[in-house]
Amino acid sequence: MIHKPSFADYLQLHFIVLIWGFTAILGKLLTPLDASGVVLFRTLLAVVGMGLVLLGRKQNLRVASADYGRLLATGGLIGLHWVLFFLAARLANVSVCLAGMATSSLWASVLEPLVLRRRVRPIEVALGVVVMLGLYLIFRFEFDKVIGLTVAVLSAMLSSLFTIINSRFTQRYDALVISFYEMIGASVAALGLWLLVQWSASADASTTVQYVPESPWQWLWLLILSLVCTVYAYTVGVSLLRKFSPYMAVLTVNLEPVYGILLAVLIFGDTERMTLGFYGGTLVILAAVLAYPFLNTRFAKTQAQLPTST
Repeated sequence: MIHKPSFADYLQLHFIVLIWGFTAILGKLLTPLDASGVVLFRTLLAVVGMGLVLLGRKQNLRVASADYGRLLATGGLIGLHWVLFFLAARLANVSVCLAGMATSSLWASVLEPLVLRRRVRPIEVALGVVVMLGLYLIFRFEFDKVIGLTVAVLSAMLSSLFTIINSRFTQRYDALVISFYEMIGASVAALGLWLLVQWSASADASTTVQYVPESPWQWLWLLILSLVCTVYAYTVGVSLLRKFSPYMAVLTVNLEPVYGILLAVLIFGDTERMTLGFYGGTLVILAAVLAYPFLNTRFAKTQAQLPTST
């Protein structure tokens, strides 16, 4: 059952989104550490951090036997999502990566009815078309970054699927318990990708890739990424799914590009400055995101006022 969110819940959700907007920046600061390596060490440190918190709370870790595998598999999804997320930021830049992530609501409008078996809402389909228009504008004016944007869009799809699946678990288990098992699953997925990248790179002697953190700064960024952006933000984000629908949660997370792009321009300067077409496309996507609550309420009222057949 989803409880009605309070104003404090909305503020907390936006604060979490602000933290998530900073993760792409941390991923860039961790260069040249491979994206799979970033996720592997992030999740391993997160598992340790969550494990210590659970131990201190003397939390019961038991879940239904059938859910152990499901939680680990869901964690695998988020692990793959993070690898694609950091890869997109490097193939293009932080701004393009975050613009691609703004398509999460489009994916949610398609995937939520399929996974949760609810009716398709016309308003969500219409806003999905608007999001596609925004993507077209970005592709048109930033064609040299098309690969990075495509990877970011795929990452957004996995993020939406993960959020929808997780909305079921939050009704039955403690958020930190869910996060702990999912971080283990994400670690396993990241380890597999990490080993695969090393194996494929070994065939090409010309490639020089860093697989393990080598500097104190990299370990500092990883600690912030794992403890603040994962243990804290991820656990609170999962707990908030008790109060927000998956679509509303994904919709709010779509504000991540606003926070992230502003932070990226402030931190990295000219390397993050894009064409007017990029910002126009991003604004179109965000306009669809921000319009949803208002349009959805109006649509619901109109439907309620329609005469019903007897």
